[in-house]
Amino acid sequence: MWQKTCYRLVIKVGTSTLTHLGGAMNLRKMEELVRVLADLQGYGHEVILVTSGAIAVGTRKLSLPERPKELRMKQAAAAVGQCSMMHIYDKLFAEYNRQVAQILLTGEDVENPVRAEHLSNTFEALLSMHIIPIVNENDSVSSAEIETGRHKVLGDNDTLSAIVAKLCHADQLILISDIDGLYERDPHKDPGAAKLEVVTDLTPEILEMAGGAGTAFGTGGMSTKLTAASIAMESGCDMIITDGANMNDLYRIVEGARIGTRFIGKKQ
Repeated sequence: MWQKTCYRLVIKVGTSTLTHLGGAMNLRKMEELVRVLADLQGYGHEVILVTSGAIAVGTRKLSLPERPKELRMKQAAAAVGQCSMMHIYDKLFAEYNRQVAQILLTGEDVENPVRAEHLSNTFEALLSMHIIPIVNENDSVSSAEIETGRHKVLGDNDTLSAIVAKLCHADQLILISDIDGLYERDPHKDPGAAKLEVVTDLTPEILEMAGGAGTAFGTGGMSTKLTAASIAMESGCDMIITDGANMNDLYRIVEGARIGTRFIGKKQ
């Protein structure tokens, strides 16, 4: 029976958390993530995972010296990497007796009302059967993100996760990254910069705090996270930015602890 203490959660994990610097899968982090998500589902929460890392993993598996620059090679690397990542996710979740499903999306899937409705119904069906959907952008088909880094609908997995959260009427969206929240200034350049614990409104001053992408293999940055926050907050969903240093923090975040930066969703 559904309880008030149980939530529908969308957890997005970034490339920098899932892979080592050379692009190999960080199996330790993936194991920690899977264990916590399986446990949260066991408690009664509904869990949707949005995962990055396909191109980085594919680049490594294909023994390429660096992330491909040619579009067709990027898409090939994404196809290879996505296969490898789903194999590992399926194996790890099975160890905790959890079933997973793969959902690959393009901008048209969420932009078109009919397709979006079918997609929403698919999520509802999977969650009703206690299956954990694992979502990524379909990089082998959609060229918008990997070619230009921009798309009028998607463009990065931060935005994708917020759209999924809105589509599924999620209660919380948790972005796991390599930074533990939103700072007033870049903490890499200014160690004394203060972190914002709670944001209730995306003011111009807050929007100006966004910087660029932080790692070689990642495509997102704080600006994409604030775009995601705008989508989530408007749909009534709280969004939290946290780092992946300690996956056990997810327990406390779901319970409402002040970890990272929490963007408060608007009352619907």
